[in-house]
Amino acid sequence: MKALVKTELGFGNLEVQEKEIPTTGPDQVKIEVKYAGVCGSDIHTYEGHYKVAAPVTLGHEFSGEVVEIGKGVTEFKVGDRVTSETTFYICGECEYCRSGDYNLCNYRKGLGTQQDGGFAKYLIARKDSVHHLPDNVDFQSAAMTEPLACTYHAVAKTKINEGDIVVVIGPGPIGLFTAQVARSRGATVLITGLTNDKVRLKKAEEIGIDYAVNTQEQNIKELVNSLTDGYGADVVFECSGAAPAAKQGLDLLRKKGQYAQVGIFAEPEVSFDLEKIIQKEIRLVGSRSQKSDDWEPSLELMNNGSVNAKAMVTHEYDITQWEQAYDAIKSGEAIKVLLKPVE
Repeated sequence: MKALVKTELGFGNLEVQEKEIPTTGPDQVKIEVKYAGVCGSDIHTYEGHYKVAAPVTLGHEFSGEVVEIGKGVTEFKVGDRVTSETTFYICGECEYCRSGDYNLCNYRKGLGTQQDGGFAKYLIARKDSVHHLPDNVDFQSAAMTEPLACTYHAVAKTKINEGDIVVVIGPGPIGLFTAQVARSRGATVLITGLTNDKVRLKKAEEIGIDYAVNTQEQNIKELVNSLTDGYGADVVFECSGAAPAAKQGLDLLRKKGQYAQVGIFAEPEVSFDLEKIIQKEIRLVGSRSQKSDDWEPSLELMNNGSVNAKAMVTHEYDITQWEQAYDAIKSGEAIKVLLKPVE
């Protein structure tokens, strides 16, 4: 089968290769991939900024159909429509694994990073990571369950009350999902971007986000203050990974507000306004990836229409067209790109 493989670290080094079709071991499920989403981390990996266990087939957001089950698998059968968590291996013994927080396990191995992922015709997943697709969730939408679960994980780390004012900074796929999850909890949601985010801000309006704000054209602080009698936002989710955005987010928050850092910074050490955190008694939380408890609620949000994932798909390519997919993302034309396998 053909697979899109990161052959070695550094910029580029991403090739379509012929690989053997994998077979299942005990407690494993073989999935025929229908669609696989391109994540920002895939872009970072291609550009050499994110380390993976090269050589490895990339792709950790995907959907597909079960074509083979290993010994001990009774939860799935051939023909089932499924998606899978990225987790392929955990130690199962550390405090984090025992509490269900295995996204924090030091020995965790993920599909598309340490284990061959979804940019191929077939992949192997551990049965405990696989989830059935609800009736109203198609393969395209299901391929985005992982990023949706990441945002569900972030929102769950905050307390959102009906009518709260929530600001989401950064209108990329993660920001758009975060905004939809926050809105499903009864919040009034503002999502912000820049002039070069025009396509994404328009999409935010299309999927029903209350306010889509170009902060280079509109004063976001004035808007927030007008909606809150000058108190400020209840919750801010920073999804861009830009240091100026983090600073802006702290400024927009009310006293005793909540700040969640979701986006990953290009450099881990950034200038941060600790004075505002102290003086406004801001509660700050980080959010890493997702865990099993985030998946079924995320699938249900798509199933009941609270989250419109399919609307975010702007481009589809097959895995041999990586350069076109990369260019579409880097140009700002694309919101979400899906890749399809080839025979």
